[in-house]
Amino acid sequence: MAVNEDFLGRSYPPTPPFAVGREHVRDFAEAVGASDPVHHDVEAARAAGYADLVAPPTFAVIPGQRTDRQFVADPEAGVDYTRVVHGEQRFTHHRPIVAGDELRGILHIDAVRAAGGHQMITMRSEIVDADDQPVSTSRSTIVVRGGE
Repeated sequence: MAVNEDFLGRSYPPTPPFAVGREHVRDFAEAVGASDPVHHDVEAARAAGYADLVAPPTFAVIPGQRTDRQFVADPEAGVDYTRVVHGEQRFTHHRPIVAGDELRGILHIDAVRAAGGHQMITMRSEIVDADDQPVSTSRSTIVVRGGE
């Protein structure tokens, strides 16, 4: 089954809120080797001018992928997840993500194209906070490998 190219230009409704907890930030920072105290110590983060622990920049992949999941899981999209490989990921940050944020994502399908027997889908997740203010824009390209 091929990816449904009619999904180009489609947008999805906002995801349910994702509450960013201190342990989420600490665990992610440890996993990526981010040792700056603002990721681990609340007092260090506050001394640096933040309300709470600051997530490393690539932490945005978590709410981004939660948002992207809407397309991948949509049965009408025609994505065979067993054939998916991650192609590219980019972020534009509008402000740092901090513990205590409640993030939602609005998904946009920006490109669906064929390339070398495969299909490439570019998704844009606009990550917003509880006040609908922009936090990060995540752009992700997945490749759905063609049949063998």
